[in-house]
Amino acid sequence: MAFKWPKDPNNPLDADEPELVARKCKVCEWEGQLVLRPGEDPDCPWCHAPTEASVAPGAHLGKKNPHAAALGRLGGLKGGQARAKALTAAQRRRIASRAARARWAKNAKTDTDKNE
Repeated sequence: MAFKWPKDPNNPLDADEPELVARKCKVCEWEGQLVLRPGEDPDCPWCHAPTEASVAPGAHLGKKNPHAAALGRLGGLKGGQARAKALTAAQRRRIASRAARARWAKNAKTDTDKNE
């Protein structure tokens, strides 16, 4: 499985850019990730036998762990309230005024576009 990380999402990747590829040895138990250019077929770093593409170590296809999802949801539910309790009144006021300025700046920008 190959992962390509584009520098600019609007431009397609060049064909000669390296990519991170998960490989597995056909003979021994070596399995790992290598940075390869297209067309390269590397040998195993342990026994120098041929390798084949494999699923990246640690990558799960499909289902999420329900226990981990429940823990993440629990932390997410507590996070905003705990942060709000930890902030002082001055910090909350500063955050709120910045948010209001950003909202008004966005509205003013769209209003000028509509008038033209």
